[in-house]
Amino acid sequence: MAQMNISVPDRLKDWAEARVAEGRYSSTSDYMRDLLRRDQDYEAKRRNLVAEIEIGRQSPDSDKTIASIIAEARKNR
Repeated sequence: MAQMNISVPDRLKDWAEARVAEGRYSSTSDYMRDLLRRDQDYEAKRRNLVAEIEIGRQSPDSDKTIASIIAEARKNR
């Protein structure tokens, strides 16, 4: 496993140590790994959303009303 050293203000160090003290994490390293994983997940979701928005922007206009779109979605649930 690679090692990484970071410098943070005392306030952030205290915050991370408090998360560990609560018992949610076994160490500050465990806490930082969880934050990095969450950031990776967030970025993947953000990129997917941006791609889906672009697909929508490139699609042709529709004559459907909002009400008909909602009704169709409810029907397909």
